[in-house]
Amino acid sequence: MPAVPWRSVDSLLDRALAEDIGRGDVTSLAAVPAGLLARGTIVAKAAGVVAGLPVAARVFARVSRSARLRPLVREGARVRAGTALARVRGPARAVLAAERTALNLLGRLSGIATLARRYADAVAGTRCAVLDTRKTTPLWRALERAAVRAGGGRNHRFDLHDQALVKTNHLRLGGGVAALPRIVAACRRRAPGHSPVIVEARDLREFRAATAAGADVVLLDNVPDRVVAAAVRERGRRRLPLLEVSGGITPARAARLARLGADRVSVGALTHSAPALDVSLRLEPVPGR
Repeated sequence: MPAVPWRSVDSLLDRALAEDIGRGDVTSLAAVPAGLLARGTIVAKAAGVVAGLPVAARVFARVSRSARLRPLVREGARVRAGTALARVRGPARAVLAAERTALNLLGRLSGIATLARRYADAVAGTRCAVLDTRKTTPLWRALERAAVRAGGGRNHRFDLHDQALVKTNHLRLGGGVAALPRIVAACRRRAPGHSPVIVEARDLREFRAATAAGADVVLLDNVPDRVVAAAVRERGRRRLPLLEVSGGITPARAARLARLGADRVSVGALTHSAPALDVSLRLEPVPGR
């Protein structure tokens, strides 16, 4: 999976800071003496999995080169409520200006990592992998995908060029199920490198057609467990194509599908419905300054 493109992320962080700061932090300018240094601790107010500390550090640094965030836990760490996550130190006005953007991102990404860990734990000890989807916040995909990895999940295709995924709408517009052999062959010619060709199926008939067409992965979308079990039986011991299941995947169902023989489950909720982890920052002046 691609690394976080920090240059592009920094541009987004600058825009996020501009959105929050506006024409200036009138309260801090009025209440906080110029030149005052502040220090503080970011604390988790609930149990969860931490992700986004490097991003939060960059937020503070974008406001002031003197502002520093020192992590106290690693990315992907499980923490309890009350755990100190990081120390922050820098010019007080700058720290206050960066605080909300940094905490919003840290809480959002940690929430994604926390939910991803719930799913990863549900399938632990099986061959089944938990994947995210492209249901991400526009422009923030790289960070949200990194948070999924921090929580023990894996990333699906990053963009439309990354892998070929033949969905129902492609079939409706491209000739129907009968055209699958041609479509799969064309995808294989166009797909980058040796990336797999994935075909979506809504029932056993479409599963068989996708298998016959040479799909590397068949994505069983919104099907009951009995269809998954039947597809596993029909596939037999070859374990090809890989079986992916999506639609209505809860942690409990992910565990059940893993036991049935699914190779992977894709869960849009990891990035579109994860509740943020509540984090806070309490500041105090640096003594002697």
